[in-house]
Amino acid sequence: MELKHTDVTAPDATPAAARVTHGGLSHDELFARIEKNGVESVAGACRPVTDILSRIGDKWSVMIVMLLGPGPKRFNEIRRAINGISQRMLTLTLKGLERDGLVTRTVTPSIPPRVDYELTELGQSLRCPIDALGEWAFANRDRIDAARAKFDAAAERA
Repeated sequence: MELKHTDVTAPDATPAAARVTHGGLSHDELFARIEKNGVESVAGACRPVTDILSRIGDKWSVMIVMLLGPGPKRFNEIRRAINGISQRMLTLTLKGLERDGLVTRTVTPSIPPRVDYELTELGQSLRCPIDALGEWAFANRDRIDAARAKFDAAAERA
């Protein structure tokens, strides 16, 4: 049975506002500092998170993580499954995911060599948040389309 994000109990019941961020500040403290001194005052604390979010928020990374969820795949299987990704972009994205510990690359000596990519435990743990974000996007698609139409109509009148 495959778990969905709604089937998983959060391990930490501490309210998000009270949790300590990477920079040693709670979320409330972080936002209070931003409000008082500006974003630059917390840039050092936010930089590591920004780097991670850049990787996992990339559209190709999201597609690869979800594609590899059920099990390992070969490079060309991934390329065929993801419409529009170039060989170079797939290579760069897989290397980035491997560097970040989300994907493992296994080479099996044969002719030609067989190369498989698989999610690590850390990569598997990313599936729930990505799934939740996808569900949110799907659930709110009509509202977002309506907001875009309203914005575009107002821009045309201006």
